[in-house]
Amino acid sequence: MTAAADRIFTNAVVHPLDGSDGTAAAVAVRDGRVVRVGNAYEVGFLEGVGTEVVDLDGRHLLPGFVDAHTHMEFVGRRRLEADLTGADSPEACLDRLREASMDHRDDDWILGYGYDESRWDGAYLTRDDLDAVSEDRPVAAFREDMHLVSVNSVALDRHRGEMPAVDVRTAGGDPTGVLVEGGVDVVYEATKPGPEGMRAYLLAAQAHANARGVTAVHDMVRRSAAPRVYREMDIDDTLTLRVRINYWADHLDAVIETGLRTNSGSDRVRVGAIKTYTDGSIGGRTARLSEPYADAGGDENTEGGTEASENRGMLLESREDLEGLVARADDAGLQVALHAIGDEAIALALDAHEGTAGGRHRIEHAEVLTDDLIERLGASDVVVSAQPNFLKWAGEGGLYDSRLGVERRRDSNRFGALQDAGATLAFGSDCMPMAPLYGIEQTVTAPEPAQRLSVTDALRAYTQGAAYAGFDEDRMGSVEPGKCADFVVLEDSPWEVPGAKIADIDVAMTVVGGDVVYEDM
Repeated sequence: MTAAADRIFTNAVVHPLDGSDGTAAAVAVRDGRVVRVGNAYEVGFLEGVGTEVVDLDGRHLLPGFVDAHTHMEFVGRRRLEADLTGADSPEACLDRLREASMDHRDDDWILGYGYDESRWDGAYLTRDDLDAVSEDRPVAAFREDMHLVSVNSVALDRHRGEMPAVDVRTAGGDPTGVLVEGGVDVVYEATKPGPEGMRAYLLAAQAHANARGVTAVHDMVRRSAAPRVYREMDIDDTLTLRVRINYWADHLDAVIETGLRTNSGSDRVRVGAIKTYTDGSIGGRTARLSEPYADAGGDENTEGGTEASENRGMLLESREDLEGLVARADDAGLQVALHAIGDEAIALALDAHEGTAGGRHRIEHAEVLTDDLIERLGASDVVVSAQPNFLKWAGEGGLYDSRLGVERRRDSNRFGALQDAGATLAFGSDCMPMAPLYGIEQTVTAPEPAQRLSVTDALRAYTQGAAYAGFDEDRMGSVEPGKCADFVVLEDSPWEVPGAKIADIDVAMTVVGGDVVYEDM
């Protein structure tokens, strides 16, 4: 006799995303796995005395979103420190930082995250701006991409000696307070939390993720207590997400020495890839391009950096070092994820991956694309781990227009062209913002036809594609018997609302392992 289900979700419109175009009305779950998908009558046969029946009242049930590229610590920092996301002027940023200084009056640093200068006149926050927040405490405002940070005079006085001169922006020989790459690392090291602080950040990030239908994340961690805290949360049963830890390259020796391999771990916490940068960001003018930035030089001078590279950005790894790292990780049975945004950096990353015997390595972002790169990515087994959110900068007059010019702006983030070429797409947010429905909306309504995907294909990149990028295609990414009972329940169908309204769809429920971890219905 078939055992009863632990929980049945019924009176729903179930979109399995299993490769068929069909829908169902109910899902039965036992021991954290899907055991039956079908109409309410046939699934009802699994109802027993102890079965909980959840009536979804006609709402839409889909596989839970898998965020293939995020930084959970910084999602949490935005929740608990000053959130500068969406600020439309420097003054708005400063007001939020002043409020945070009062909320964290016992802390040393005043911290803010997520500003985007393209929302105003394109000028970064400076030390003079931030001195107006405090002349006694160090202040740091991180740009949305985390490749640039603005600091005040106190922070500069404390830490400038630790920073590579090439990464300290200057005007007339004096530091502006704008730091990139290695300078950002110094500020991060000075402000990184210990295990207790990290736990607070991760708990806040987890609640934020669950409220947006995210059931699994690929977290990019670097020199932090996050791996330890995740495993502690797993043990004490406070982890309501599945986490794949992508370790930074400076963890590689420790990962190899401890015998970790990609996919080792528990049901909730697993080892992912080894990750490193090849270049920086478009917003910070440090992504490596084959041709100069359209606004080369920007609004401040540099000591080296982009000027030393003919205003084409920075390569953060030499070809020799990158190929050596990839080969060593591949030989150790580890997946490799290479951050590459500019076209020259993407080509370098592809070269490094194509020199290995292993499969399913990843390129993160892949924003500035050429026809040749799309053809190469389509022909390779490299996963393109991309961020559809970045299309918010791809409209006329946006950040890409000013940094890249019209032609490269139109050629950026060509998800439709990549899919047509045969590339494997996995979507993530890079926490800009962590909101899968927003990313799907951006893809469906992208300015250029070659950037667009259908609703179904965009959803699959955020479910099946992201699961595949983490070797989890047999565990998650669709609603099928045998897979993890990880779902998102939406108030409306993303196929039925206008494309520009997809981000407005409310998440009614999030389910992980059959357990409801978020509910608003």
